[in-house]
Amino acid sequence: MIIRTQAYPRAALIGNPSDGYFGKTIAFTFDNFRAETTLFESPELEIQPSRRDGSLFESLDALADDVRLFGYYGGIRLIKAALKCFHAYCREKGIQLHDRNFTIRYCSNIPNLVGLAGSSAIITSCMRAVMAFYGVQIPKPQLANLIRDVENRELGIAAGLQDRVAQVYQGLVYMDFNRELMERQGYGRYESLDPSLMPPLYIAYRTDLSEGSEVFHNNIRERFQRGDSEVVEAMRAWAELTDKAREALEARDYERLGRMMDENFDRRARLYRLCEGNLRMVQVAREAGASAKFPGSGGAIVGIYPDEAVFERLKERLGAMQVEVIRPRLV
Repeated sequence: MIIRTQAYPRAALIGNPSDGYFGKTIAFTFDNFRAETTLFESPELEIQPSRRDGSLFESLDALADDVRLFGYYGGIRLIKAALKCFHAYCREKGIQLHDRNFTIRYCSNIPNLVGLAGSSAIITSCMRAVMAFYGVQIPKPQLANLIRDVENRELGIAAGLQDRVAQVYQGLVYMDFNRELMERQGYGRYESLDPSLMPPLYIAYRTDLSEGSEVFHNNIRERFQRGDSEVVEAMRAWAELTDKAREALEARDYERLGRMMDENFDRRARLYRLCEGNLRMVQVAREAGASAKFPGSGGAIVGIYPDEAVFERLKERLGAMQVEVIRPRLV
């Protein structure tokens, strides 16, 4: 038996980055890219390397580029950590696992480190494969928590819940991470929304602007925890903006939604230190007639384009900056 599972990139439509601060967000997954895991029974447990785990390079420049994109440890650490956390979860819950072994390998073409949740997609795909192999069902809210724990606890990677919730539920998802709710039940309130509500969206990205979430988020968490009024107010405002954006989405008032997406980014730009290249992408997209904000931590933008003429301008003007522009296909 061969098991193949997939998980898809995530883009935050509104509300980010308040998901790690008891806020609210709306996000969606799209299948222009994917992470895939293949698993089959074998005499011993083996994790096979992917391209990002290689140690053969064309040149020193190629090695440096590989480290910049994938770090020093590639993706195998994600698989090992996911399997370890799955094992610990099953032990904690008293779930008896059979003793057959397997070989597992992964691949992913999700652009790395551009805020599209590529790492958590690899972990999510791995979790789906191993759950299928052992016949284990994990409730969706708990599965999202478990995937976050792989990065947070096992690997020390800063990660909120939004990416994992969106990738577990798939489609268009509203998320409320209310503090009282999170502390009482361990997860928030998650609702799948009607995908037909989606406006005409573009996503643009360039990997030479990529940086990890731990770089992007700089000292915001420390400021939030000490009650910094500017940060606390920003998180409250993004949560409130999410509910207003949901109303606009359900009314199909895309012009209003686009303005709120711009507002989401503009407050972010006042609070965070953003690189000039990311700011320039947003500026060029808006000059072309589209809205623009980060779908994650930087390196990519997402927005609404009102018509085909605007989309063509986006492709032309951002393309001149070596920026890829796509229309995301909602999963």
